[in-house]
Amino acid sequence: MQSRLRVQGHPIQPMLVTFPLGLFVSATVFDLTDVIGGPAFLGEVGYWTGVAALFAAAMTVIAGMVDLWDVPVDRTRRTAIAFNLVNTAMAGLFLVTCLVRAHSPQRGATVAILLTELVALAAGGVGVRLGARLMRQFDTGRRTEAGSLDALAGSTVEVARPRP
Repeated sequence: MQSRLRVQGHPIQPMLVTFPLGLFVSATVFDLTDVIGGPAFLGEVGYWTGVAALFAAAMTVIAGMVDLWDVPVDRTRRTAIAFNLVNTAMAGLFLVTCLVRAHSPQRGATVAILLTELVALAAGGVGVRLGARLMRQFDTGRRTEAGSLDALAGSTVEVARPRP
């Protein structure tokens, strides 16, 4: 099974997943510092980081749905569906927090918002685990060990020789 969306032979969705996850973690860290008494602007930074993460998550979900078309109906498909649902649930929880904060003047975080974000990140951790399992299922039998010489097949190394 190969992904439809690829860049230089590598599937796009695993690359895209890192952006929303990293932005969601960053938003939560900003909100944590806002809640524990940091500068007030960090709450707004956390809000806008969450908004950016939602846009990145939307692109990731779209790439996941395109890849899901070619997944055969077996354990791999169930894992792929679970992976996409968990990541969508994480993004949904962050969407709720962003919508709650959208109408406040400073868009600062509260304890309830921070707890919701932590629950969302816990779901994201489950998504990371499912994503790792999914990559192992996709790569079964096609990957060579890094320590073997077969891993270098197709690689070229040019050595510059000194001129006489």
